[in-house]
Amino acid sequence: QVQLVESGGGLVQAGGSLRLSCAASGNTFGINVMGWYRQAPGKQRELVATISREGTTNYTDSVKGRFTISRVNAENTVYLQMNSLKPEDTAVYYCNAKEYFTHYTYWGQGTQVTVSS
Repeated sequence: QVQLVESGGGLVQAGGSLRLSCAASGNTFGINVMGWYRQAPGKQRELVATISREGTTNYTDSVKGRFTISRVNAENTVYLQMNSLKPEDTAVYYCNAKEYFTHYTYWGQGTQVTVSS
C-alpha cells in the first residue's frame, strides 16, 4: 500500500506562483512514474505532468513553459512548481503514482488550487 498526501494548494492571483508537494509513504519501492492531474468542476480529470524515477518528464501542452515537475527520490516526494498561473488552471490537483510491476495507480486526496482574475 502507498499513501500520497498533497499540500501547497491555495488561492493566488493570475500571474502568481504556487508550489505543490506530494509525499509518498508506505511500500514505495515499486513506484516508477509519478505525476500530477487536475480536475475542474464539471470537467474530466486531465494529465498535467509526469516524471519517472530517472527524471524523464512529460507535460500537457497548456502548462508547458509555466509548470515544472521535479522529484526527490530519497524523500519519496514530487513537486509541481506553477508559475504564471491563469484562471483556467483552477482545479483540484491530484498526485498519482504508478507501480511498474503491476501498473497499479495510487491517488492522493487532492489539493485545491484557485486562481483569481
